[in-house]
Amino acid sequence: MALLLLLRHGPSSFSSRLFFFVTALLLFHDSSSSSSRLFFFFTALLLLRHGSSSSSQLFFFFFTTLLLLRHDSSSSSRLFFFPTMSASESGSNPVGKKSRKNTSDTDTGGTSTDGTCSARAFRKKGSKGGQDADASTGCHVKCSNSKYLKEGYGRIDARIHSMIVKKLKTITPHLDFVEAPCEYTSYCGGCKTQNLLYEAQLKNKEQQVRDLIIHVGNFSSRDCEKECTFKPIVPCDIQFHYRNKMEFSFGAQRWVPRDAPNGNQDLTENDYALGLHAPGFFDKVLHINKCLLQSEAANKVLAIIQDCWWDQNLGLSPYNVHTHHGFLKHLMLRTGRDKKTGFAEVMVNFVTSSYKPEMLEPLVEKISIISEVVSVMNNVNSSVGNTSVGEQEYTLYGKSTISEVLRGLTFHISANSFFQTNTYQAEVLYMLIEDFADLRGDQSEIVLDLFCGTGTIGLTLARRVRHVYGYEVVEEAVSDARRNAIINGIHNATFVRGDLNKIDDNFGKDFPRPDIVISDPNRPGMHLKLIKYLLKLRASRIIYISCNPATCSRDLDYLCHGLPEKNLTGCYRLKSVQPVDMFPHTPHIECICVLELC
Repeated sequence: MALLLLLRHGPSSFSSRLFFFVTALLLFHDSSSSSSRLFFFFTALLLLRHGSSSSSQLFFFFFTTLLLLRHDSSSSSRLFFFPTMSASESGSNPVGKKSRKNTSDTDTGGTSTDGTCSARAFRKKGSKGGQDADASTGCHVKCSNSKYLKEGYGRIDARIHSMIVKKLKTITPHLDFVEAPCEYTSYCGGCKTQNLLYEAQLKNKEQQVRDLIIHVGNFSSRDCEKECTFKPIVPCDIQFHYRNKMEFSFGAQRWVPRDAPNGNQDLTENDYALGLHAPGFFDKVLHINKCLLQSEAANKVLAIIQDCWWDQNLGLSPYNVHTHHGFLKHLMLRTGRDKKTGFAEVMVNFVTSSYKPEMLEPLVEKISIISEVVSVMNNVNSSVGNTSVGEQEYTLYGKSTISEVLRGLTFHISANSFFQTNTYQAEVLYMLIEDFADLRGDQSEIVLDLFCGTGTIGLTLARRVRHVYGYEVVEEAVSDARRNAIINGIHNATFVRGDLNKIDDNFGKDFPRPDIVISDPNRPGMHLKLIKYLLKLRASRIIYISCNPATCSRDLDYLCHGLPEKNLTGCYRLKSVQPVDMFPHTPHIECICVLELC
């Protein structure tokens, strides 16, 4: 409209000001940095006031040219075409093809290009490019959800060193594509690989571990074949209802994806939600009525709560993460198993902003009717943070823990204690750990269990060794580990609370020199201080269990090859790598790595 006015009335004061004002606002909207946005906002105001003067026009044109030059070299938005891909999508080295643009030779908005998405990288992303990257930009392209495509379109957000493409349309599905049984698969982010044949999921995960060990861990493929055994990934026989813990969030607004059925907007005002967060957002909650990953008993509890919690007569309000008002924050459901009967035990944990048990009483009455519910807890978290761990914990119904049986041992699990999420596959994982430990069985060995959690790994080994020393930073988990040792009549296990990221030179003086080290860190992996300690300790064998093969590969590199800039010399060799699929339909991979002293 501003341009039409300018053409109709010529360079009049009003039309010039309006044209330059609108143009500056558009540039303000398109600018990615806060400084550019601030500049063009004030430029728009200036041009609205003095837009017809020659000096302001020159000023405007000069800075507009600078912005466009910067914009063209750093980022763009364009359409991207995924051509035909082979069934073996997960090749070890992604190789891209030269881009072919349909409309122009520059990376401006609205152009389209094609390329090959030839591999799936760790954590959900497909890959276009690689060694022969996109010739037009020199970028490596990450393709979201491309694993389901044989042909498709996407829109690229291109930046200086990388490009990310979001799929817009599927033309032809991938050869390993299957229909997902869950209606929320495309939106919740919990198990996005449901659309991929399970055998293809396993193949991808196995290849990802191999690629990371070689490229991040700096192990040559030839050396790995000669000295290290890459074992085939262990599949999970139960691919649904395997999770013994799920955490849902209450939301003051219900998020509805634009492409979801009956959803034409991103957010529906004044409609409460209980479900899972949209990927990448802390304030968008997708309403979930049933989750195919948790147990059937837990789904029964979720259904009852969903039917009534929003009733205005109950006076319950979801916590608003923006205004910090509201009562209900999270709903955590944990499933265990009674050792005597073998029946499921469900713990329901309400995380609230304050302690008001009378407000939860109607919900407690309804869910306690379910025979599997043996515990209802209330964690109170009065902080503005989004964590589900409370400052105080109260028992509203039943007992304060549930039990689970693992490798013949009984474990009591509290609301906030760590326990392997997939109990069935944990049996397989712990059996493999025991095999790889290669214990002599004469009860002469000392085991150091790092990041021991509730002591599950160490306690399963305790009856075959002299003593187990476990270290864990979470105080509740250490208490659970000690209690689990007593419950199972194990007296040769000591559990200590300690932060393994903050160890000093005195660490290790409180226990004998271990023969075997078990390390099961969280996703960030091991701190360099701990790696330095292990290299100095020189235990004969290290069993490294990892839920993040990327940081695991980094730590293996330090332990085997050292770190010259930190004056660290590696003294281990990688003997074997065993991937284990603990979480079907997700990108997560568990991995057991065996290191032996050189």
